[in-house]
This record gives sequence, C-alpha cells and structure tokens, in this order.
Amino acid sequence: MPVDTKAATDRLMRFLAVEGVTGQEAAIGRELSAALKESGVPAKAIRLDDANTRIPVPTETGNLIVDLPGRGALHNQPRIMFMTHMDTVPLCAGAKPKKSGRKIVNEARTALGGDNRCGCGVLVTLAAELEKHKLDHPPITLLFCVREESGLYGARHVKLDELGSPVMAFNYDGGSASNVVIGAVGADRWSVEIFGRASHAGVAPERGISSTMIMALALAEVKAGGWFGKVVKGKGASARMGTSNVGPVTGGEGRPAGDATNVVTDYVHVRGESRSHDGKFFKEITKAYKAAFEKAAKKVTNAQGKSGKVKFKAETDYFPFRMKDSQPVIKRAVEAVSAVGGTPNVRTANGGLDANWMVRHGIPTVTFGAGQNEAHTIDEWINLDEYDRACALAVQIATMR
Repeated sequence: MPVDTKAATDRLMRFLAVEGVTGQEAAIGRELSAALKESGVPAKAIRLDDANTRIPVPTETGNLIVDLPGRGALHNQPRIMFMTHMDTVPLCAGAKPKKSGRKIVNEARTALGGDNRCGCGVLVTLAAELEKHKLDHPPITLLFCVREESGLYGARHVKLDELGSPVMAFNYDGGSASNVVIGAVGADRWSVEIFGRASHAGVAPERGISSTMIMALALAEVKAGGWFGKVVKGKGASARMGTSNVGPVTGGEGRPAGDATNVVTDYVHVRGESRSHDGKFFKEITKAYKAAFEKAAKKVTNAQGKSGKVKFKAETDYFPFRMKDSQPVIKRAVEAVSAVGGTPNVRTANGGLDANWMVRHGIPTVTFGAGQNEAHTIDEWINLDEYDRACALAVQIATMR
C-alpha cells in the first residue's frame, strides 16, 4: 500500500514550524494531538502521561501516548509500539524550514529540528494511513517522548502500565531508514565542583588556591592517561573502548568561573560525560576523572599549606544494551526493511537512544532512521527520500502477518 508522501511531507513541514526545545514540548504536543485527530484518531485515544512530575528538571508536559485498537484479521495479535521523541536541542529555536527539491533545509542560522520532527511525522503518518485505508493491524501504542535530548527522561520515567504491554517496539531517530539499530552505548553524566581560595593575584597570589589550576592539572592527567576523547584500553579482541568529553566549565548556574584576572579563582564547576558499550567500562572512565580531580586538588596548595577540595558527582544517564539477533523484533525489522526495497544494515549506535530505556524496561526495541542529517548543527537537513521510506516502513511493520 503506497503512502501519501505529499501529506507526509506536509505534516513534517507543519511540525518543523513548531518550536519545542527539550523541556518545552507543550506546543508540539498540542500540534501532534491536533494532527492525529485530523487523521481520524479519536480524541479519547490520545492522552498525556504524568512523567513530567517525576522528571527531576523542569518539564512542561508529559509523554504523549496514543492507543490504536487492533483491526481486522490482526486485531487480536500481541500489541506493538512505535515511538519517537518530540523535543529538539535548544539550537533549533527559531528554525525556518524550507523545502528544496528532495531536501528540507533551514533558512535560519539554527539547527533545523529534523531530530526529531522526522520521527513525529512518521508516527502521525502511520496513524493516518492505517485509518485512511482501514488496514488490518494489531493493537498499536504510539509514544512521543519528552526530554530525550537532555537525558532520555521521558522514556526513563514512563509508566509501563500506560503502554498496554507491547511485546516489541520500533523507535524512529536517525538517518537511514535501512539502519536496524539493535544496541547502543551506556553513559555517565558527571560534574565536579572545585573549591579553592580567593586572594589578590597581584598583591598576595601565594595566599590563594586556584581552582582553575586544579582543573588544568586534572584534565592534563586525564589526557596523559588516555581517558579523554576516544578511549581504548588493551589490545585486540580484549580491548575495552569508550569515549569521554569535558563539557561546560563555569562558576555554576552559567556564571563565569572567576570574576576578574586579578583574583585567584576560588570556584569552578565542570560537567562531562563517559560512554561505552561495556557497562563496566564507562564507569571506569568516570572513576579516572574522579581520581584525577582529587589528586590535582591535593597538589595545589597555598603558602599556609592548605589545599583545594573537590566534590565529584556522577549519575548513569542510561545503560548500554545489545539485543540478540534471534529476537523477534529484529527479525520483523529486517524483513520489513527488505519488503520496502531497502538493504537492512544491522548495527549498534554510539549515542544514547530512548530505546536504551525501553530495553531496560523489558520491551525489545529496534531503532530506524527517518531522514535526519547533520543533527545538532546549523548544517542540519532532511532527506525526504529516506523520510518517505521510513513512513512506508512503519506501515509495513504495522500490517505484517
């Protein structure tokens, strides 16, 4: 059954025009609900959960959940779920989408928001096609998550009983619709507060304890130890691999670290991350950072022999996973990609996905692309051929016998 690609593209352009950066998803949630109703989904089948009341950072609204009852010969088959996220990175604020041939580009100097308005377009198009053609399908749950971009919070805090017990799920978040992503890294998000002592840098620098210098020594040790950037420990098949990054360096809450060049900096706040497909190794990377900061704090002393102090905190954002190739969700995904003319590319991802938490919740989840390119940059664009394939793939998966 061919998909109405013009209607699918019109929906995508409509959703791209609605701002909804992470944590501020109320407006896009309303737009998605309206589009679903226009597609024939009854209002009573559409609801918001209360995940935002459990998310530890301000979040306007909960996840958007849609229940589609089974139809026809497949109505009594086990429930399946299609999911995506409805937030964008903050860089997307002010985007101005424009269609250019078989691409959607941006007229503003911002990111476009294809990550993940593409996924939103796919899910609403799926609902519209099923209703328009009265296609047979099993019971389906559509899940639009909040705050994926800032920590996978929506997927993490969804209540499983709200989802209707799906036996498998299909997540849309990425580029090629032929990618069958069956695993992803886990990650720690860490922060460290560095406490020094202020003094006049010109009159009595020896009385100060520089938090900036503590940070510099710590990061130099991390780099020398091979724990920064791409991290590889060991050789051959036994090598352990991961990545790490040092992010914002501030005086806390966005303030500058230090107020003047003539004052020894007494406080610095540093945030970073550690990632790996190995559930133990990303923790080891985090420990290397913690040890380096603690060691550096002891090294930086003032004339009175007092040293700096650090307060290091780490929290696991999401856990790594890698599903077995024999799982039914993977077999269904591979078969569906082939059925719509694609060549399945079974792979793992080096970024976190809402699928990390779905698998953790016990719902086997495969992730497909939906046309995103250069996400999180001002060069972002959408490949409409891949987007169309992603829409066709969703209909194929939903109606397979």
